[in-house]
Amino acid sequence: MSTETNQSGTEHYFTAVPASSDERRAIEVEIAGRVVEVETAGGIFSPGHIDAGTRVLLKELSAPPVGDLLDLGCGWGPIALTMASLTPRATVWAVDVNERALDLTRRNAQKLGLSNVRAVFPQQVPAHIQFSEIWSNPPIRVGKSVLHDLQLTWLPRLVPGASAFQVVQKNLGADSLQAWLNSTFSSVDPRAKMHANTVRIASSKGFRVLETIRVED
Repeated sequence: MSTETNQSGTEHYFTAVPASSDERRAIEVEIAGRVVEVETAGGIFSPGHIDAGTRVLLKELSAPPVGDLLDLGCGWGPIALTMASLTPRATVWAVDVNERALDLTRRNAQKLGLSNVRAVFPQQVPAHIQFSEIWSNPPIRVGKSVLHDLQLTWLPRLVPGASAFQVVQKNLGADSLQAWLNSTFSSVDPRAKMHANTVRIASSKGFRVLETIRVED
């Protein structure tokens, strides 16, 4: 996620103002198997390259299903751009609290000809939208309370039987997050609004990839 924040949107670490033309710079990255040029800027998460956790996540996942898809914490857009490229008939909601990140994601989607990306603030996702799949490199360093609120807000918007895939560094609490997800999204926690099971599907380079599968209603 491109900025580390509480739910009210208070900025803690990164720059919210959209980058000027002088601040933006072009880099080459691999998106969905092809090398492309995108724009990034300082003041966001991993502006110089696709970070290691995101690379681990993208290596493990195949094309998402058609439907509404979510990249929670889009940054400059590597996950959203990949989802949109792999499944052009899907609508990809690239969500962030940082306007600079959203502006860059919009620019990069346009640059790559991806008209199916919607880069928006969380409150701009229509309330009726449910997601066929969620991919995320979540903002672990915001602290457990904010991280758990994000899980409770977005995971219940999966359609029944759908999955959320998240990459988390092992030494930043991947295993404890998995345990919390399994405890919370069981039948005993009224905050959860759904039942789900979370399993580890991969472990690489110090990162875990977790899959949370919503149980059919």
